[in-house]
Amino acid sequence: MVTTSSGHLLFSMQTLRIFVTHNASLITNNSNNILSSPIEYLKGVGPLRADMLKKELGIFTFNDLLEHFPHRHIDKTKVSAISDITPQTEFIQVAGTLMSYEIVGEKRSKRLVAQLADKTGKLELAWFQGIQWVQKGLHIGANYLVFGRTTFFNGKPQIVHPEMEIINPELAEVKNFLEPVYPTTEKLKAKGLNGRQIGKLTFTLLSQLTAKDIEENLPADILQKLKLIKRYEAYRSVHFPQSIAEHEAALKRLKFEELFIAQVRMNLIRLQRHKVSRGAIFEKVGNYFNDFYNHHLPFQLTNAQKRVIKEIRTDTARGHQMNRLLQGDVGSGKTIVALLSMLLAADNGYQSCLMAPTEILARQHFYSLSELLKEMNVEIRLLTGSTKTAERKEILKGLLDDTIHFVVGTHAIIEEIVQFKNLGLAIVDEQHRFGVAQRAALWKKGNTPPHILVMTATPIPRTLAMTAYGDLDYSVIDELPPGRHPINTVHRNEHARAKVMDFVKTEIEKGRQVYFIYPLIEESEKMSYEDLMQGYEQVKSFFPEPKYKISMVHGRMTAEQKDTNMQRFVHGDTQIMVGTTVIEVGVNVPNASVMVIESSEKFGLSQLHQLRGRVGRGSEKSFCILLTGSKVSVEAKERIKIMCATNDGFRIAEKDLELRGPGDIEGTRQSGALNFKLASIINDKELLSVAKHEAEKLMDEDADLIMAKNLQLKQYLQSQKGKTGWSKIS
Repeated sequence: MVTTSSGHLLFSMQTLRIFVTHNASLITNNSNNILSSPIEYLKGVGPLRADMLKKELGIFTFNDLLEHFPHRHIDKTKVSAISDITPQTEFIQVAGTLMSYEIVGEKRSKRLVAQLADKTGKLELAWFQGIQWVQKGLHIGANYLVFGRTTFFNGKPQIVHPEMEIINPELAEVKNFLEPVYPTTEKLKAKGLNGRQIGKLTFTLLSQLTAKDIEENLPADILQKLKLIKRYEAYRSVHFPQSIAEHEAALKRLKFEELFIAQVRMNLIRLQRHKVSRGAIFEKVGNYFNDFYNHHLPFQLTNAQKRVIKEIRTDTARGHQMNRLLQGDVGSGKTIVALLSMLLAADNGYQSCLMAPTEILARQHFYSLSELLKEMNVEIRLLTGSTKTAERKEILKGLLDDTIHFVVGTHAIIEEIVQFKNLGLAIVDEQHRFGVAQRAALWKKGNTPPHILVMTATPIPRTLAMTAYGDLDYSVIDELPPGRHPINTVHRNEHARAKVMDFVKTEIEKGRQVYFIYPLIEESEKMSYEDLMQGYEQVKSFFPEPKYKISMVHGRMTAEQKDTNMQRFVHGDTQIMVGTTVIEVGVNVPNASVMVIESSEKFGLSQLHQLRGRVGRGSEKSFCILLTGSKVSVEAKERIKIMCATNDGFRIAEKDLELRGPGDIEGTRQSGALNFKLASIINDKELLSVAKHEAEKLMDEDADLIMAKNLQLKQYLQSQKGKTGWSKIS
């Protein structure tokens, strides 16, 4: 290992291998435990640096540092000609002779400028800091190896603050590597732990590790079949590869490992659940289900709805607890599927609950289900935080003595005081809005855990669903009911506001209703609230009373105020609803034909799609108008373009993933399933598909992992127990 005067770390893989062999005998830690060693015990760290690494990067152990991967590598394996530099060049390494240098400018504009030349051209080098120190190391006429990020200044190529070293025979052969660039923080940089210093620590760590410390965890036949390198080689090469090809081989191996281990874990969880999780047996389809299906069903079910109901019937008849995700786009008819499932439970003597994240959505579900069941002898009640004391007591008694078949509500359902006599089915709508502990409370509502049906209206691409929700069985409603018209979506800027308002007036004159939605992201922010109120006044100026009647709903209102204003709109007492994203889900007004989304450039794709789904629910043609300011970012333009091009939520979700990555869903998953360090479910779809196939094949062949070839995998999974956030609670 060689360090230049600028602190640059130079090494070759040959150096690393020699260092590993030389130091192997000096390791005092037990080889099985070295990776669990506290980070302060690594040479060059110590207590102070260890505290910083823990706080800033979450590096507590040797293994944490090993898995703190470089986010890119700089290719220093070749020397380019100066004439190769183009505006598209990012980094480059050149060799040349230092022709001259001088200090130009004064005070803040003072800088050191040098000229480097090779046979093909000249390159300007510039320094704005540490000028006197840098100047001492410059020697006119000397040959230098120069590396850095290229820019163009006055039409000429330039490198600012380059890495430089005088070329000499001792250093000529150590340039056969890709230099890792590690993530760090400003606080760590201030304490001398920049990306390069982290690289030195990682190099020191790897010098102490052998193949016994990084044991293989994948079956040999899979490694051979997929031509994957060994685990120890992969870790070594992902940090310090000698070539791009070596780095790519390391990445492929480690990415596959992450995806494969995740798929195996989810298969094991599913198998374990099917083995030990007892569930109520819904053995018959009886009068409740058949009466509703034959006499009260308001429309013919789609083939997708029929398929999902069949899957639920099969699940609930097995005697094992169902744990199923039901995914369907806006308006696909998930509510009917939920109701038929609840009627199936009632036919078998069991109660059901439907839990929604907001009171507005809970009330909407309650009103919808009550309307559908009005001619049937089924008792359904609503339980929320605002339920009056006397009514609450009545509901609690009815649930306990089994006179209430269904209860719809918010998190109030999971309060300890709420007890059921015989809860058999729990339906959770928009499950990501509930914490794991909240959802787990449902399990305690009966002697036998109820069947769980999780519903989401947020379209999830299949590749993501099988990863994020692999521990659930998965159903999708991928077609809309007949008679639903596609929503015509258009983009208009602020200059077209008057024309938009004229169009809205035309629709209102036809007897239609209209939404105006404002991007109130944080209900508590004063400015956002003021923006909403200004918008409300602006709408009133275009639609003056008493000719037009307007409702308003936002997060600062009490539940009672929101419900009153919402019901006025639902019943047609007002033609216009001005609101925030609080109406994103749960509002069903078939007569509403226009959705105007103000400042639509501030919304994400998923949210725009959810909002748009509030119109187009009736038999009339509907419109969504995306209003923006005159200046819109490139990303926002792309989102709006997609919204105008398609109504397909699954296509929109795929594009949303491409634009944003899976962070939003990752944050709502709450189980760590997507917490991959290297793999990407967006960029590594093919590898994910291979990993899923190999995991399923392995589990079909050896579900208990008792075959000799799978013992390493089993041992690894057992060693990782408790280190990941896997949970059998949906």
